[in-house]
Amino acid sequence: MGKISSWDWEPGQKTVVKSLSLLEGHEWQEEPYVSPDGETFVAIVKVGDGEFSVRTNDSVWEATFEKIWYPKFSPDGRLTAICQQDMEWVLTVDGEAMGETTDYIWDTMFSEDGSVIATMYKSEERYGMCVNGEPWETLFENANMPALSKNGAHTATVVQAQSLAAADLEGFKRGVYTVAVDGEAWKGRYVNIWNPVFNDSGDSLAATCRTTVYDHTIVVDDKPWPVSYNQVWEPVFCPKDGGVAAPVRVAGKWGVAKDGQTLWEPRYVQCFYLQYDASGEKLWGVVATSYGQFTACVNNAAWNETWPTVSDLVVSPDGQRAAILASDCNKDFRIVVDGTPWSGTYDMAWPAVFSKDSKTVAAKVEKNGRFRILVNGKSYERDFDAVWPPIFSEDGTKVLIRAIENNSYIRIVAEVCDF
Repeated sequence: MGKISSWDWEPGQKTVVKSLSLLEGHEWQEEPYVSPDGETFVAIVKVGDGEFSVRTNDSVWEATFEKIWYPKFSPDGRLTAICQQDMEWVLTVDGEAMGETTDYIWDTMFSEDGSVIATMYKSEERYGMCVNGEPWETLFENANMPALSKNGAHTATVVQAQSLAAADLEGFKRGVYTVAVDGEAWKGRYVNIWNPVFNDSGDSLAATCRTTVYDHTIVVDDKPWPVSYNQVWEPVFCPKDGGVAAPVRVAGKWGVAKDGQTLWEPRYVQCFYLQYDASGEKLWGVVATSYGQFTACVNNAAWNETWPTVSDLVVSPDGQRAAILASDCNKDFRIVVDGTPWSGTYDMAWPAVFSKDSKTVAAKVEKNGRFRILVNGKSYERDFDAVWPPIFSEDGTKVLIRAIENNSYIRIVAEVCDF
């Protein structure tokens, strides 16, 4: 698959799979997936009694398994799936096992370039992570919330570092949870710990934690901030100076703290989805200015219009623009860009996508069971039975539409100027 620039960007329509009906001898076919470049249609298929495989366009993997789930494409174009054989599980890549079988695996993750594949891993009632088929040397009695650095050099997950007897409340209050990085547990113990996140270079990790039953804060590389809060949400690293920011709740109001110091005074009913732009100059988030009135916010300046529900904040590559999904409590979805809603409401909408130059915005929407692709609020000329999120060409002049129409899987390259 490679880089987007190497994909076929010739304008026009291509029928990749003429018929999505069952191939000969198949008993059923599960939900479809497609590759980012639009060239491959994928579905798990039942090929016999207790035998499953993976359909790719009009061919099928040679290997069969007892169970298959979670097919997923890596950024470098490889197709992964989690497969069971002889009551044990393994990650397969393009139909070949990666590593040894084990009791269970889940949560497939990729490095930014796709060269590293990590999963959660269970063996003999011990838990940890597995990287390119190799499990951590040290496993734990509990592990969850995995993280993989962008460059793939480091993995981390929340772990239970000490055993607890049944109903051992005092032991729980003393703290038995921590973070393990590359299989090595931090020395600190916490009542709870959540949302571990790496910085861009992968050499630092932050998480939310509970140091006592009542006190919440942020811990960075096993060093908690010296101040505690009523509540905290997921932290983010600042690309400019390496600092860590997080939403914090003080006396019933939400604001933002950075490295334990107040950055945005607590004045919101809610604050979450923090995102820095690439320069670290702009900090975006979603806030509630009063009860049931949500909107986006940048550097503590909220947009003027609010909505009952807001989700899926997307910041443009240049950091100057943003988009959100707004709805009336998950009804009548709208796409809002730069504080202004596009015309029309939808039964469902998906996160907006910005072009690389940040000038153009596209999105997938559903209305009355039909799916459309919008660009800058304008719909493509026809709707589809199903569609995947749009992808821009590197120069931002074209949009890749991957869709199902009349029982065929098609790939369309449309000019932005045609919308």
